[in-house]
Amino acid sequence: MNLRRITERVWLSDFEKERDRPGIGYVLGDRWKLCVDAGHSGMHTMEFYAALKDAGLPPPDLTVLTHWHWDHTFGMHAVHGMTIASTTTADHLRQIKNEIEQDGPEHFFQMDESIRLEYAGTRDVVVTLPDLLFEGEMQLDLGNCPVRLFRCESPHTDDCTLVHVLREKVLFLGDAAGGVFPTWEKDPVMAFRLAHAIEGLDAEICIRSHYPPEAKQALLDDLYATTSPKKPDTSKT
Repeated sequence: MNLRRITERVWLSDFEKERDRPGIGYVLGDRWKLCVDAGHSGMHTMEFYAALKDAGLPPPDLTVLTHWHWDHTFGMHAVHGMTIASTTTADHLRQIKNEIEQDGPEHFFQMDESIRLEYAGTRDVVVTLPDLLFEGEMQLDLGNCPVRLFRCESPHTDDCTLVHVLREKVLFLGDAAGGVFPTWEKDPVMAFRLAHAIEGLDAEICIRSHYPPEAKQALLDDLYATTSPKKPDTSKT
């Protein structure tokens, strides 16, 4: 696994299509270190920490979840430090945790080939719940590095959290700009609302978990294309 330095204080790991592993973000404050997302499994998380060590970076003190999906959260039991999520994300995790503990992981394995590949060999699935919860938004000061976590409407899930590293002008979106699993259909109204929210942010680099970093305008163009031939009328929705 490789780490790419995005700005002075922000790094990003590789994403991987085969096992549907998202890139994990890392933000270096003077006092606190923050990761964006926890990984697909404990193995994914530990490989990320090994990459941090190779780069001379300390493990995180905090890990924020962008949404509840397994490839972003099921490595949570292996994270260093505390985890942060919205209350809605915690509710989704609690539900799937109960389902797996009661019925076993077979239904989970059948959801996608990437899951079976991630858990091949050692098929233990461990779902844990976040330590700290917020509603709406949460402000963090990592030490000369302010970060804003905030809920945002999205065509992907109902619990998306965006992570804005303010002075670095970096915005982590998780999968917020994507469609609904497993069809990947993208609701044009939700895509418009997400684009509208992003448009007002002072961000230059946008990071979607399964794509390379991109300029803010490129992301907006992609989102607004979903609403073509014209932007939808959201006044009655």
